[in-house]
Amino acid sequence: MNVLVALVAVVGLFLLGTVGGTPGMGWVLGVVLPYTALLLFVGGLVYRVMSWANVPVPFRIPTTSGQQKALDWIRQERLENPHNTLQVIGRMALEVLFFRSLLKNTKTELVEGRRLVYATDLGLWAAALAMHWSMLIILLRHLRLFTNPVPFFVTALERADGFMEVGLPVFFITTVLFVVALAYLLYRRLANGQVRYISLVGDYFPLFLLLGIGVSGFWLRHLDKTDIASVKAMTLGLVRFAPVVPESISPLFYGHLFLVCVLLAYLPFSKLAHMAGVFLSPTRNMANNNRAVRHVNPWDYPVKVHTYEEYEDELREKMKTAGIPVERQ
Repeated sequence: MNVLVALVAVVGLFLLGTVGGTPGMGWVLGVVLPYTALLLFVGGLVYRVMSWANVPVPFRIPTTSGQQKALDWIRQERLENPHNTLQVIGRMALEVLFFRSLLKNTKTELVEGRRLVYATDLGLWAAALAMHWSMLIILLRHLRLFTNPVPFFVTALERADGFMEVGLPVFFITTVLFVVALAYLLYRRLANGQVRYISLVGDYFPLFLLLGIGVSGFWLRHLDKTDIASVKAMTLGLVRFAPVVPESISPLFYGHLFLVCVLLAYLPFSKLAHMAGVFLSPTRNMANNNRAVRHVNPWDYPVKVHTYEEYEDELREKMKTAGIPVERQ
């Protein structure tokens, strides 16, 4: 049921976006909606980051899985158990750029019917890495639509991405990787009973939404080719705050754009906000130096206490009447 609800929601949103091709709706879906989605994205992300930043962390709670810094002759795992800021930066870089934590104990299975074994799920790691890196490169490639002249690195990136020169227009490797990686992540969530059991609509919806964006983008480029000159005129108008809506844009493009806007508006209020939250995670961004540095709890202020002696002095006669033993008569 969760899968069906998420799928129907994404299909419905795409079909709703295609009405942008009808007279009068182009301004709504091509101008008003992108600006609104961008405001929700920026405002929502700033709100989430500020709310996380304002949460006090009175203790050092980094997650570690290696030898802490001790005596000089004991080898320290600098990235698994960082001791200073530089080591924390190295650990965070590996996590953000290469998803290093996904290579540790991400799959469990029963061996010989009784023994529980933890292993690395290389498929999950490879698919997550391919999907995120492909999405980043696709976003950078789309800068061609928002800039004039086009930055040199965008052109160089397109040449490297389409170096196989297959088809016309050229097939980009990241486009295929993006869709295939998302398809595998969806298959894993459906095929693995343990993952499927804990999956909700909020887990399937982003996958179908990203798949819808990827498939519709591929369709617009290679199957039902859109008027790219009109699309660039519209996107440049948005960037320059002088919006125009050409009449030659395909309704399928508005469906694709509508899904992108939904993703932007949805991202700050969903699990996808981990793109910013990972930098504020106290289990990742702290050095484990409790043995070397004394950390004082900022909440450790003087507290007025009521000792047992004071309690007994206050209630001694009542305690005697009730038969409760007292230390002093």
